[in-house]
Amino acid sequence: MAQRRILVVAAHPDDEILGMGGTIAKHALHESAEVAVLWVSEGSSTQYPGDEQIAQQKFREAEAAAKTLGVTHCMQRTLPDMRLDTVGHVEVNRVVEEAVDEFGPDTVYTVHPDVNLDHRTVFRSVMVATRPYAGSSVRRVLSYATTSGIEWTPPFEASFAPNVFVDVTATIEDKVSAFSCYQTETRPWPHPRSSRAIRANAESWGSGVGWAYAEPFVLIRELRT
Repeated sequence: MAQRRILVVAAHPDDEILGMGGTIAKHALHESAEVAVLWVSEGSSTQYPGDEQIAQQKFREAEAAAKTLGVTHCMQRTLPDMRLDTVGHVEVNRVVEEAVDEFGPDTVYTVHPDVNLDHRTVFRSVMVATRPYAGSSVRRVLSYATTSGIEWTPPFEASFAPNVFVDVTATIEDKVSAFSCYQTETRPWPHPRSSRAIRANAESWGSGVGWAYAEPFVLIRELRT
């Protein structure tokens, strides 16, 4: 059987850990899949304007977190943080399409279109980049929920109704350890970007499906031969 190739698309460095760090570790460390992460934006210029040192630190944090989870390919792009809605749709499409063409994944995970406009922009571009066509490697597309974004989305907008759940009981500590690499993003409890909140969120989803810890996803598309 061919080795699985999985691409995780994030609008910002840390989306991937908050949303599906346990699942990334499961794919890479327990299932021997080849996992790549694409960060579409540079992730710091709005929060830390003009601070190149912080920008470099955040990328080092992102790479360290990815390595903790067994990610083999890190793709950092430099579109403007928290301003992706000001970038031409075709330009964001190009960034995602190039990553898909370069890595050739069979499965693509994308951040869910929640209250964050960058997340919505990236989601739309992933839908373009993964549309089915003859010769495409992509067979499954799923969205993941980034905490401190998904829970603040108004109910009349893009709600998150998961229909796929992954048991991350064996990898929840990998997720917590990976997020601890993001010193620029870690916050004290009860903020959702705290280690306690990360465990509590996974515990809550797990209790609903009979596991100690779980991560939820929305299956967007699956092609079966």
